[in-house]
Amino acid sequence: MIPKLHANETVPLPAPGFVERLIESGFTGDIDTTAGTRAVFSTDNSIYQVPPSAVVVPRGVSDLKCLMSVLSEPPFRAMSLAPRGGGTGTNGQSLTFGLVVDCSRHMNRILKIDPERRIALVEAGVVKDQLNKALKPHGLFFAPELSTSNRATIGGMVSTDACGQGSCLYGKTSNHVVGMKIVLVDGTEWWSRKLGKEELTLIKSRDDRVGEIHRIVDRIAVEDSERISQVFPRINRYMTGYDLAHVRRDDECFDLNAILCGSEGTLATIAEVELNLLPIPKYSALINIRYDDFNTALEDARSLTALGVASVETIDEKVLGLAKNDIVWNGISQFFPDDGARAANGINIAEVLAEHADELVLKIADVTAALDQPGNARSRGYSVARDHGDIEAIWNMRKRAVGLLGNVDGPVRPVAFVEDTAVPPENLAAYIREFRALLDEAGVSYGMFGHVDAGVLHVRPALDLARDDHVPLIREISDAVVALTRKHGGVLWGEHGKGVRSEYVPEFFGDLYPRLQEIKRAFDPDNRLNPGKIATADARPLLKIDEVPLRGATDRIIGNDIRAAFDNAAYCNGNGACFDFDTSSPMCPSYKATGNRNYSPKGRAMLMREWLRLLVESGVDPRREAVMLTKANKIVSLLRRTVNTLNPSNRDDFSHQVRQAMDTCLACKACAGQCPVKVSVPAFRSKFLNLYYGRYLRPLKDPLVASIEATLPFMAKFQVLYNLGVNSAAGRAVMRMVGLTALPKLARHPLSRLARDLHVPVADVATIASMSAEDRARVVVFVPDAFTAHFDPDVGVAAINIARHLQLRPFIAPSVGNGKALHVHGYIDAFENVADRTTDVLSEIAATGVPLVGLDPSMTLAYRSEYKATSISKPKISVLLPQEWLATVFKGSKKVGLGEDTRRFRLLPHCTERTNAPASMSQWSTIFAAVGVSLEMGNTGCCGMAGTFGHEARNRSLSEKIYGLSWSQEIAGNADDVVVMATGYSCRSQVKEIEHKRIPHPLEILSELLKQGVAKWNDM
Repeated sequence: MIPKLHANETVPLPAPGFVERLIESGFTGDIDTTAGTRAVFSTDNSIYQVPPSAVVVPRGVSDLKCLMSVLSEPPFRAMSLAPRGGGTGTNGQSLTFGLVVDCSRHMNRILKIDPERRIALVEAGVVKDQLNKALKPHGLFFAPELSTSNRATIGGMVSTDACGQGSCLYGKTSNHVVGMKIVLVDGTEWWSRKLGKEELTLIKSRDDRVGEIHRIVDRIAVEDSERISQVFPRINRYMTGYDLAHVRRDDECFDLNAILCGSEGTLATIAEVELNLLPIPKYSALINIRYDDFNTALEDARSLTALGVASVETIDEKVLGLAKNDIVWNGISQFFPDDGARAANGINIAEVLAEHADELVLKIADVTAALDQPGNARSRGYSVARDHGDIEAIWNMRKRAVGLLGNVDGPVRPVAFVEDTAVPPENLAAYIREFRALLDEAGVSYGMFGHVDAGVLHVRPALDLARDDHVPLIREISDAVVALTRKHGGVLWGEHGKGVRSEYVPEFFGDLYPRLQEIKRAFDPDNRLNPGKIATADARPLLKIDEVPLRGATDRIIGNDIRAAFDNAAYCNGNGACFDFDTSSPMCPSYKATGNRNYSPKGRAMLMREWLRLLVESGVDPRREAVMLTKANKIVSLLRRTVNTLNPSNRDDFSHQVRQAMDTCLACKACAGQCPVKVSVPAFRSKFLNLYYGRYLRPLKDPLVASIEATLPFMAKFQVLYNLGVNSAAGRAVMRMVGLTALPKLARHPLSRLARDLHVPVADVATIASMSAEDRARVVVFVPDAFTAHFDPDVGVAAINIARHLQLRPFIAPSVGNGKALHVHGYIDAFENVADRTTDVLSEIAATGVPLVGLDPSMTLAYRSEYKATSISKPKISVLLPQEWLATVFKGSKKVGLGEDTRRFRLLPHCTERTNAPASMSQWSTIFAAVGVSLEMGNTGCCGMAGTFGHEARNRSLSEKIYGLSWSQEIAGNADDVVVMATGYSCRSQVKEIEHKRIPHPLEILSELLKQGVAKWNDM
């Protein structure tokens, strides 16, 4: 039994009375001082871990003003803070021992779009892709591109002066900021914008902080103009943050935004930003060029740039290899063929933009003509992508590159600390040769990619920072790279901000650094805004890269064996892909519905990591405890769990905070498929719940849900009584007391009875094995799950009918259980027992060479993931999804004169299926085409039901909120002639519960279509 865990309060909580004073002053946002939330906000996408004293979540500018005003009061003047946007910084920009001010959760409104002036006004927490989605109907977009665009906030982009692919054409964020509403350290609200001479003179005459700021910045910009022009490099990725080189614009206006953009929250807190917008290019294409090696790709990139392409992105063999094993590859593999036996070891992606179709054709021809020249032996081939969907998919692969580098086996993994250097493009090839030699000499592997047209290189050396011998390499490599960038006329921080790397600021700025300190002093005289970064207001030193706490310190405590045993929880690198704002993207439904970072895969991974640390520090090996649970006396265990549950002293157990986050996980496994690092929350969640409920009593609903597969055949005998119970007010009230709600009705007859009536036998190994090879080739064995079999057996009947339409012989597998519900609720031992028995039965059938086909995607895919991860030392079984089976059956067949069907067919796939078997999505389209109709694929996220999640009373409200994010519009928005289908039983159940109508499984529609045309079906 695991012990009660006390969170280590290594960082003091806010000053006494602060929370009460903040609420008293009118603050309407959230204030969280719990150890769990502080653990979640202690990391970003960097190598550092800095637990804050509290997390403050404002709802608007008034809350920011209130917060700053309270912090200016004498009792709280020693407190510091750091604003936080998307939380994807790679250098600890938003990490602090003080208050984290999370502007992403509530301050995410688009306040105004003015298409005529091409201006948008947004709150700081608006996500870039969220803004561009709203702008698309107007034919406009916010131009600066970055790989984290689906979770990066505008406030965060301004704070780091973000940019990425296409910066040579569109510039950086600062090039598109018209103005911004900021809140100064004393609570003053100010609208920063370009000022003419008269306006500047008037503001400089003010006797307050605003006046002082403008006086000091203007004086430095004028008096040190010559030195400024010498220090700031004249490259596309110029130094940002306190950008004195651009305070005076070409029109001679004074622009304080040049100082604020890239200042990383060290000068003020951003509340709102006004942005200029650009027309969306009407036509685009990507030319994807393959090379034998990365160096050749780099050298060729300059030639491509000279041809006038909009941008050039270069990717090395390591990133390319990882992409081939990622969910993204299925949609783009045709653009990157292996050229026979040799795979490309480097690629360039050249973007071509045009306002007219003819212009695009000519631009593509210019590039391809150069590539096709007889003397051009650099590239081995190329492809051209013109379709918008293909272009988007290829860019998505490039955007996932950073995350993909973390998806390697073992504890040695690529990490960020020298990942965004920039040099003049003409120096890039020589610079990279020296950079690679530097890393090779250090004995570390690495992955490389970058915006070569801008001279920017992204590189992440592979280290295990839990190892004492790897930690010093951070200093050694960083110092060497700083010297190398200066040698080649570049900067260390070309794209991702300075953060903890600010210690190198004095070296780059030289005698201008004291001027930066003057600016810091004008804004923040007491050094309270994100202290230790970019510049200090006094003689206090900047942060040092080897003095800020590392994540590796926690990993060292946990140990490699335990890290590996808990399914990548400790390997979450904070890339934040799970913060994707897009409601049609499956990952992560609970985060999308709540905006609570604790309820995201990243949040749960951080909580799990902290929980493992506390266990190990308490002298507990969680693996051993899991084994001991299987041997514990059940009566003694029940008594101990009862005492622990009722004991008030256990209320502050840290495990409760972890459980709360796990309770909101839908176990949909979207993270297992979509997370670049493959962090699977359902996998480690199950192990956590197993140990947690080894100490505390389970809710009443848990044993009921866990036993449902075993009890459904019995309940089916009393179908009328069961249905009366779940439909009656009294029955529903009792179920709610137990913790269940929205229970479905049992079908009149289960699938086993219907199959018998259809003369479909239960699969018998001896019978199948005795068949001739020809007869056995026409056998298919359906493996129904308990839910489909008892609540929606018509799907199984449809599968049987399809098999017979196709002149196949169907069987039904013996009812041995699947066990997924056991796994979801942390009954690990019971699940493995079920998996053991089921594996025995299904393996014998599979050994005869006949296909096993499941009916529900979530249950079927459990055989590939949950079963695969068990400790059972038996052959793993292969159970096909229906579309995988039908795709092989229809291959080599053709339709002949099937009748026309005027209806439209639209499929809403299960989110587990969509993310864990992405290749199978296109198979449905192929199958429907084979019977003469086209199929539209819906673009939805999670339906919110997710097995038993939506049937649990505590989750019902959240379940319906998740449904409302994408499914409600999809179901309501279709015309009468559209047949909407769903593959997931839970999805169909959710629609029936909320919309009071039944939508079919695609097998049911396919059966109907085949019935209409079966007489005209022939084999080739």
